[in-house]
Amino acid sequence: MEQHAYGFGVRTPLSPAEAEERVRRELAAEGFGVITEIDVAATLHAKLGVERPPYRILGACHPPRAHRALAGDELMGLLLPCNVVVYQAAEATVVAALDPAVMSRLSPGPEVAGVAGEARERLWRALGRLEEAGG
Repeated sequence: MEQHAYGFGVRTPLSPAEAEERVRRELAAEGFGVITEIDVAATLHAKLGVERPPYRILGACHPPRAHRALAGDELMGLLLPCNVVVYQAAEATVVAALDPAVMSRLSPGPEVAGVAGEARERLWRALGRLEEAGG
């Protein structure tokens, strides 16, 4: 798993479409539903005439944890849902997630920290299974 300042992810030999299908299954296995989807490549093509490799943003939501985060700090809605990106990069597909720990760095409440830790564990497991299976 690759870690970054505000997220973590994996590289896979799967095509972007295959990786997206697989990450959706893995997210569902961890209790997340995809409630928003943005096809960035299609949007940039339609609005700007820009051609770019596939790039999708999936908004993953775990309703019980979202409810707890909002109960702890109403402004946490600015960081919901948990964004997961799937994009073509060189000779691999990248699947990465915003690290929910970002929430706990921004809100001092103990409820938010607990929710962020739980969500991080679930996202880490989902992406980890993608990596373990070689895609």
